[in-house]
Formats: sequence, structure tokens, C-alpha cells
Amino acid sequence: QVQLVESGGGLVQAGGSLRLSCKATGRTGTINRFTWYRQVVGKQREMVASITTTGTTDYGDSVKGRFTLSSDNAKNTVHLQSSSLQPEDTAVYTCSAQTKFGLLYWGQGTQVTVSS
Repeated sequence: QVQLVESGGGLVQAGGSLRLSCKATGRTGTINRFTWYRQVVGKQREMVASITTTGTTDYGDSVKGRFTLSSDNAKNTVHLQSSSLQPEDTAVYTCSAQTKFGLLYWGQGTQVTVSS
């Protein structure tokens, strides 16, 4: 089992920055990828960014150049640094972890609200 806890969400003005963190506990040695998703009520879930345990990153088109995902392997934590936030970035951001056995675990999510 893997447990995920997100932190760092909140309210920010347009143009501002936030850093979201996702800390994993449990069988962290089995994780091979972390992915952040976001979702607005009534809309489809969107992949924001992912990072493998070897450091390979991938970003959704809407956040490329503005968001950066990094990992602190010693702390089993990934950090999603966002900048130039816009109201359309408002969503619930959720961290997921995929294991080498194909299992997928989810955090509870954290709200990010960007005011105009």
C-alpha cells in the first residue's frame, strides 16, 4: 500500500505562484511514477505533470513553461511549482502514484483557486 498526502494549495492572485507537494508513505520503493492531475467540477480530469523515478518529466500542454515538477527521492516527495497562474488554473489538484506492479494510488486532492 502507498499513501499520498498533498499540501500547498490555496488562494492566489492571477500571475502568482504556488508550490504543491505530495508526500508518499508506505511501500514507496514500488513507485515508478508520480502524476499530478487537476479537475474542475463538470469537466474532464486533466493531466498536469508527471515524473518518473529516473527523473523524466512530462507536462500537459496548458501548463508547459509555467509548471515544474521535481522530486526529492530521499523524502519520497514530489513538488509541483506553478507560476504565472491564471483563473483557468483553478481546480482540485490531485497526486497519484503508479507502482511497478501497475497499481495506482491517489491522494485526497488540494484546492487551488486563482483570483482575477
